[in-house]
Formats: sequence, structure tokens, C-alpha cells
Amino acid sequence: MLKAGIVGLPNVGKSTLFNALVANAQAEAANYPFCTIEPNSGVVSVPDPRLDQLAALSSSKEIIATRVEFVDIAGLVKGASQGEGLGNKFLANIREVDAIVHVVRCFENDDVIHVSGSVGPARDAEVINLELGLADLSQVEKRRERLKKQVRTSKEAQLEDAALERIQVELEAGGAARNVALSDEEAQLLKPLGLLTAKPIIYATNVSEDDLASGNAYCEEVAALALKEGAGTVRISAQVEAELIELPVEDRTEFLAGLGVGEGGLQSLIRATYDLLGLRTYFTTGEKETRAWTIQAGMTAPQAAGVIHTDFERGFIRAQTIGYKQLLEAGSLVEARTKGWLRAEGKEYVVAEGDVMEFLFNV
Repeated sequence: MLKAGIVGLPNVGKSTLFNALVANAQAEAANYPFCTIEPNSGVVSVPDPRLDQLAALSSSKEIIATRVEFVDIAGLVKGASQGEGLGNKFLANIREVDAIVHVVRCFENDDVIHVSGSVGPARDAEVINLELGLADLSQVEKRRERLKKQVRTSKEAQLEDAALERIQVELEAGGAARNVALSDEEAQLLKPLGLLTAKPIIYATNVSEDDLASGNAYCEEVAALALKEGAGTVRISAQVEAELIELPVEDRTEFLAGLGVGEGGLQSLIRATYDLLGLRTYFTTGEKETRAWTIQAGMTAPQAAGVIHTDFERGFIRAQTIGYKQLLEAGSLVEARTKGWLRAEGKEYVVAEGDVMEFLFNV
């Protein structure tokens, strides 16, 4: 299950956003710094209308969506890498996530205190990025110090140290570990370090209700920063998300349309996260259940089967495959088979977004 950490300066709206994304979350969203002392986490199902369509086609008894865990992490301030504020707690918790959702305040409101005294998205983002970089730099230096003796005799230590040296140079220049190209072997060696700036990042520009559809100058400022860093961006309104929770599901689409947007923040954020991490979805469907499965882009049919169970990958024979749109057009798996639209795919087949699959395997 994908785990995304929601971070940001105090009072940028991240706890309000978390509460909205995870409707049953109990994180306190108060107008003062450090209201989130411990990380709060909540699991949400990934909204996907294709699931309902396939379930109706198969008369499935159960629908199982993929899930994302969001973690609301205590607000960070300048000096966190040296333990200021709740820095040590922040840094420890963020090491455990797969991706970082960096909430940046892009709205004016005199009633909501800003920890720096004024709204400045690029400046605010840089505060956190700098602290993450300083924390990584300290860790890299310590690790290289421990490797000194091993480097004399171990080729593996030499490889790790050389990779760390390149990362150190990048960090000292104000960059991020994710900017340094690593071989698969180097990446595996460095994985235990859990470098913070190696994690993919999405900037969530938190705007007012009026700016949700078209954004504002603050959003453009963050977009330019994201482009420079190779990060993702998504525009979101924590306040709108909080209002959505109060509405019946059938009224939400109309409410969003009135604001000039076609989907809620949860869908936008998950889609942006999936794109950034290179994730894809395929489906299995039948009378028992219709289910969505998350895989990495480029996975072959046996690897995708292995996401269900390792035995499926080991004993893989072939996969019966059809795109979900084509299956809906056929009206049933039986009719798709009659029309010759079901394909038999082998071990080299790369699974496409939206494939509906049935695996044949030896036990």
C-alpha cells in the first residue's frame, strides 16, 4: 500500500486537508503551530469509476479498491535539522513514507497566522527543502565516516562511498539526492539510509475556494519551483475538501462543477501521486469480486500476477487480457471471448493501464 506523508510549515492547512482526505481521521486542525504532535494516519480507498462499471458487468458481490495511506506529520520550522521545534520527530516520521505531499499555503487570510509573518510559497517550500537537505547531508557525512575503513578492502563499500560522494556534492550545492543518477546496485546499497531528499515530492498548492479552478500568482510561483526540481504539483483547497465531507455523495459533483472543477482533491492528489511514482492499475473481475491492483509501470504479466500472490508469478503460464473499455463494449467476458477480443498474453507482455486480466498458472 502506497504511503504518502503530508508535510508543510505550521498553519498551511495540511491537517485540515488530512482530515478532509481521511474523513474519519481525528487529527486536530487548530489555528496554532504544532497542533499535530504525533503523526496521524488514515487509509483511503482510491476512487475509480471503472470499478463500479466492471462490477456491474460481472454482477460482483464485492468491490475492492486499491488503498493509499496518508500520514499527517507535525509542522516543521527553520532549524528542524538541528532539532528546532518538533524537527527530530518530523524527520524520523518522514523517513517512513514512499512519497511526500508538501502542502504550500497559496491563500491570503488575516485570521490564519502565518509562521513567517506573510504568505510566500517559494520561500516556505525552501525552508522545508533546506532542512531536509541538511538532515540528509549530516547522515551522508556520518555514513561516509563509518565506511572509511571498509573502503580499503570492500568493493561494495567503495561503490556505496562513491555514490554518497556524488550525493554529498549535490546536497552541498543546495540540491536533492533525487537529482543524482544511481545504478540499480547503488540505489539498493543506499536504500537503508532512507534519504529524505531522495523521496518523490508533490507540491499541493492550498488555495481559497475562489482560486481552485484557475489558481493564482502564488500557484504559478510553486509551479515554477516544481518544474525546476522535477516535482509534481496539484492544486487543492483544504477548505473545499472540508465542505465536501458535509455533503451527500450525490451532491458533490454538482458542488464542484459550481466551482469550475471536475473532481475533488482526493482524486487529483492520488492521480498526481500515481503519475509521479509511475504507478498503473489493472483489474480482475468476476461474480465473487471486482478488484483493482496497483503495479509499477513496465511490469510484465508474471510480475503483475505476483502482486496478487507470489505463486501466480512462479507458476505463470499465460494471462487472458482485455482492455476495460473493450470489455464494457462487449458487455460480458463471455461475449468478449465469442468476439475474439480476449487476448492470450505470455511472459513478455507489459501490462497496460486499465487491463482486465485473468491468470493461468501451475501450482
